[in-house]
Amino acid sequence: MDQDFHQKEHHKFIPMTSITSGGGIQVKSDVYYYTDQIVNIGFIGYPDKGEWVLIDAGLPNAAPEIKSVVVDRFGKGSKPKAILLTHGHFDHVGGLADLAEEWEVPIYTHANELPFLRGEKSYPEPDTTVDSGILAKISSLYPNEPIDLGDVVQPLPDNHQVPYLDGWRWIHTPGHSPGHVSYFRESDSLLFSGDAFITVRQESFSRVFMQTAEVSGPPKYFTTDWKAAQASVEKLAALDPQVVIPGHGVAMEGEKLTKGLQKLVDYFEDIAVPNQGRYVDTDRSSPKH
Repeated sequence: MDQDFHQKEHHKFIPMTSITSGGGIQVKSDVYYYTDQIVNIGFIGYPDKGEWVLIDAGLPNAAPEIKSVVVDRFGKGSKPKAILLTHGHFDHVGGLADLAEEWEVPIYTHANELPFLRGEKSYPEPDTTVDSGILAKISSLYPNEPIDLGDVVQPLPDNHQVPYLDGWRWIHTPGHSPGHVSYFRESDSLLFSGDAFITVRQESFSRVFMQTAEVSGPPKYFTTDWKAAQASVEKLAALDPQVVIPGHGVAMEGEKLTKGLQKLVDYFEDIAVPNQGRYVDTDRSSPKH
C-alpha cells in the first residue's frame, strides 16, 4: 500500500496489564475475544468459513499479537473483510495503522470519530483528577493525539447495518467519545459495548489486574460528556442484552449482567460519575448520595 499512515504517538508502551492478558474466550461459535493487556479485541466469524471481521485493534504495538491470534483462529494468510471500531481512543486503535497497511481492508467508525482518525483533531486530554486510582493518575501518559488513516477509514452506513455482519446493527452510544458505537446482534442479544459501559472498575489497578467483574460506567479519565454517557447506558440497557463483551473487563451474561446493568442505570450518578473532574457538570440536577 502506498499510503503512509501516521500513528507515531501511539507506539509507546503503556504500563498496565491483567491476569487475562494474552488469553482469549470463545463466547459463541462465531464470536471470540482476546485480551491485550487490559483491553478486549473482538473476532466475529466462523473459523472454518474464512470470512470474519475485527472489532478494535488493541493497545500500542498490538498488531503482531493480533496477527498471531488470527493465524491460530483463522489460519495463516487470513485477513478480515473489515475492521470495525467502537471508537478511536489509543487503547482501541493501537495496532490499527500497521494492520491497515498490511491487510488493505476498509475500516469503519461513526462519522463523529473521523476527525480523530484522519489526523484532523486530538481528543480532549485525559483527566487525572477524577479518581484516586493509579490508572487514572497515570492517564496523562495515555496518547490523545489523532492518528491519520486518510480515506481508508469510512463512516458506518446511515441505516445502522454493520458491513459484512448480517443480523448485527450499530448503535450510537456517545459520551465516552463523540462517535462511540456499540454492536448488537438481535438473534441472541449479544452486545459489544465498547467503553459505553464495561465490566471492571477501570480506575483501580488491583481490580483491573484481577479483572474483578462488576458492571461499571465508562472509564472516567477519558469520558468527557457524562449526560450523553448516561443516556447511552440507558439505551443499551433497554436492549436487554443477554451477553456482553466489553471494551475492558470480562464477558458477562444472564442475571449478573441484567441486574448489574439495571443497577448502573438506577444509580449512574453514584456508580459512574466522578465526584470531581474537569468534565464533570457540577450543576447536574440529580445530587450524588
